Amino acid sequence: MKSNVLVLCTGNSCRSQMAHGYLNYLAKTKANVYSAGIETHGLNPHAVAIMQEDSIDISAHTSNHVDEYADVNFDFIITVCDHAQENCPYIPGSAERFHYNFSDPSKLKGTEDEIHAAFEATRNEIKSYCKTFVRENLT
Repeated sequence: MKSNVLVLCTGNSCRSQMAHGYLNYLAKTKANVYSAGIETHGLNPHAVAIMQEDSIDISAHTSNHVDEYADVNFDFIITVCDHAQENCPYIPGSAERFHYNFSDPSKLKGTEDEIHAAFEATRNEIKSYCKTFVRENLT
């Protein structure tokens, strides 16, 4: 039976979307992966582009609000920013909760090269985290 995994962030536009993409790819048939925000900010085009550079296509993802998944019984909830962890609404059930505060590359102001580097660094951290999560929790 597949596990249900929720990746939760503030706006479901960047970090949670990248984690959603990697978890879908890495977990394959072991999990149903959902991502959501405590707000919705739309899909960040830099996140789509940086994931495409690693051959993960998240362009069809949508920015969803956590309330949209009220009827899903989650096995795991991963918050990927402190704001989401601190402001997460009550989600019933017995999901095991994980937290890692990834830096938010969408907040960076700078040149295109600096922004690209920030997205790449966050993407690589998220990829490493997701590999470990799948190996340790979705066997």
